[in-house]
Amino acid sequence: MINQDDMNKGDKQGRTAQIDYPCVWQYKLIGSDQEAMRAAVSALLGDAPYSFSESRRSSAGRYLCMNLEVAVESDEQRQAVFQHLAGHPAVRLLL
Repeated sequence: MINQDDMNKGDKQGRTAQIDYPCVWQYKLIGSDQEAMRAAVSALLGDAPYSFSESRRSSAGRYLCMNLEVAVESDEQRQAVFQHLAGHPAVRLLL
C-alpha cells in the first residue's frame, strides 16, 4: 500500500509529477446530499466554468460520488479548491 508520505516524496530520484498549468483538474466528491455538495461547489467557483455530474451511488443509496471538472491556473489554486471542498461539511471524502 502507498502512503501519503511516499507520494509526497516523489520517485527515487526525487522527481515529482509535472503538471502544466492551466489545465482541467478533476475532483471526486463523496457525500450524502447532492444539493449541499452542488451548493458548496457553486459558492466556491461562482461564475467560473465547471462541470459537476453524478458518478455513482452506494448500493444502499446513502452516499453518492460526484465528479467536478474545473480549469485551474496554478498549483496554489488547485490545492485551494481541494482544501476548501475537503473542509466543507457536505463533503465526506474528496479525492
